[in-house]
Amino acid sequence: MAKLRLSIAVRDYDRTRPLSDGLVQIDGVDPVFMALPPEEIFFRAFRRTEFDICELSLSSFTVKTAQGDCPYVGVPAFVSRTFRHTAIYVRTDRIKKPADLKGKKVGVPEYQLTANVWARAILEDDHGVKPSDIHWIRGGLVEAGRLEKISIKLPKDVKLDNAPRGRTLSAMLDAGEIDGIIAPRVPPAFERGDPNVGWLFADPVAAAKDYYQRTGIFPIMHLIGVRRELAEAQPWLPAAVFKAFERSKAIALEKLSDTSSTKVTLPFVEERLMEARALMGDDFWPYGVEANRKTLETFLRHHHAQSLSPRLLKVEELFHPGTLETYKV
Repeated sequence: MAKLRLSIAVRDYDRTRPLSDGLVQIDGVDPVFMALPPEEIFFRAFRRTEFDICELSLSSFTVKTAQGDCPYVGVPAFVSRTFRHTAIYVRTDRIKKPADLKGKKVGVPEYQLTANVWARAILEDDHGVKPSDIHWIRGGLVEAGRLEKISIKLPKDVKLDNAPRGRTLSAMLDAGEIDGIIAPRVPPAFERGDPNVGWLFADPVAAAKDYYQRTGIFPIMHLIGVRRELAEAQPWLPAAVFKAFERSKAIALEKLSDTSSTKVTLPFVEERLMEARALMGDDFWPYGVEANRKTLETFLRHHHAQSLSPRLLKVEELFHPGTLETYKV
């Protein structure tokens, strides 16, 4: 039987490179890989369903799944995870602690971005700052005119306005027109060392470690999706995709663990790897549903509480049934 010729769009991660390099094969698939930035993948996937298999925003995927019109089914290969304490930037000349954000203006590239869902969860759970306490300003970080890629409907007590025409969040932060930004990417003012722009948490790594020790949660950002029509026609495919992505990640970790020569262009990589395993265990980047159930349930609870999903989803609703269990020998 001929293999399926399928398009696969994922960022070029070490944990996916064995797939794109051909070292790991997806059973029954002849892949066409495209290494694209997440913003482009998500926009093209949710607007026009352009890819057969692709990386997806967990939040956008949850919005569409809860609405009942998601064009993709989920595979629990979580190719992007990040502690989002580093995603909250503020005007340090006026914001000294999380409670200072109450009543202030905070920019977001999109309100429903996964990074922003997690950041709002941290602010509310750990610091008592609710989404309704902040005046949200939506716009492009460095390009004006960015809007939500998918429609959302927020409660009346959450104030969300678009940035003025032609204005970027970065320019507004520089001018002091907003008090902070929550975003996956770094504002230019922070990169150039502006003394009035910094992290909300002075030591975000320490804050993230404390968060993990208290909660056991390593926030998930992105999962893998398979085009729904394709999964319905080829029900074996999602499990095959999951198996291949798991194997690809395992190879990446094997290489990272080889201390004979550093695989990443960064000093102290081996030491950071030891620290991560001491804090989070050997499998510190788990795939699969059961190993991530608490993290997923926490995300779904906040996603619904933030009015991004019209109903509280169960974890199993996110993923294709073929990826929920596997064979044993």
